[in-house]
Amino acid sequence: MKNYTNRTKVITGVNTRLSYFHGWEPVSVNGGAEKYSVSVLIPKDDTETINAVNAAIDAAIEEGIAKFGGKKPNKAAIKIPLRDGDVERDDEAYKGHYFINANSKTPPQIVDKSVKPIMDRGEVYSGCYARVSLSFFAFNSNGNKGVACGLGNIQKIKDGEPLGGKSSAADDFTTLAEDDFLA
Repeated sequence: MKNYTNRTKVITGVNTRLSYFHGWEPVSVNGGAEKYSVSVLIPKDDTETINAVNAAIDAAIEEGIAKFGGKKPNKAAIKIPLRDGDVERDDEAYKGHYFINANSKTPPQIVDKSVKPIMDRGEVYSGCYARVSLSFFAFNSNGNKGVACGLGNIQKIKDGEPLGGKSSAADDFTTLAEDDFLA
């Protein structure tokens, strides 16, 4: 039996953080088709994951040469999914990170550290830490050429500070005694 390795697939490290998490319900971005999506924050010091992502992008370019007119394009001339959070985002959460926006038409499997399905939707959110399986592929659509990133599955590793500025109900309210609202 042949040992097949998918050169365009990457499993991120354990310090990856989720942002703009839409893994439970698909959303439409700018009027496009509804998709499951997440922005994956990768610390710049996670060189193992960064190197794996760069190798997968290179492999996607090689496998997609036909989409680029039969010639291997210069990476600077096409869209690449690995982006620099220090340069492209004015957001503290993105500082010191690269990020990749990944999406899928089908829902990801979302599991815990023991690879058991997570059923409580409050368990996985923007700001928690997770490993994410990502698949890279070449595209050429309406004059746009590059490599895109598909969202595979998500494994929650640990909690983190929630992102997005949304406060919890416990932060907003105090407990009321029954006589506080019977006046």
